[in-house]
Amino acid sequence: MTEPPIAKTATNGIRTALGIGGVLSIILGTLILVWPGKTMMVVTAIIAIYAIVAGLVYAGLGIFSAGKDGWSRIGHILLGVLFVISGILAFMNLGATTVWLAIFLGILVGIMWIAEGVVALSTLSVASSKGWTVFFAIISILAGITLLFSPLWGAIVLWWLLGVFAVVMGVIQVFRAFTFGK
Repeated sequence: MTEPPIAKTATNGIRTALGIGGVLSIILGTLILVWPGKTMMVVTAIIAIYAIVAGLVYAGLGIFSAGKDGWSRIGHILLGVLFVISGILAFMNLGATTVWLAIFLGILVGIMWIAEGVVALSTLSVASSKGWTVFFAIISILAGITLLFSPLWGAIVLWWLLGVFAVVMGVIQVFRAFTFGK
């Protein structure tokens, strides 16, 4: 039985999307693994660009929103100026901003992992697998504490793992593209 034309078109579209997504993931993962610092600087630059654009949008909202009251407009303008200044400062020393961002994310992930472990322990009374729950909680809390004591190294390891994960998942995605719908 042959597929209807629309189903074949949809299948080809999905295969193309899977293939392109997989190739982009492989490229990103490879860039992270080969040039981790430079790739992270590019991500930091993208965040800085976002801050500047968002700042201009907020400032524009404050300036051109005639329907808002004075404090709302002033708040939008001040927030916009803060975003623009932050983006410009990030560009002025992209390397330091990248390191600061890595440390900040390392600390943030560490805190989240500790909280996740504590929450897992708090649900122990209703957990169907108490052993796995305790194991998960201990690993999560220890990993979080480790990140808090060395957030930069932790962020670097997480960045490297992201690169490995992106390459592996990209290869799987490309494989799926070739086998989808067959």
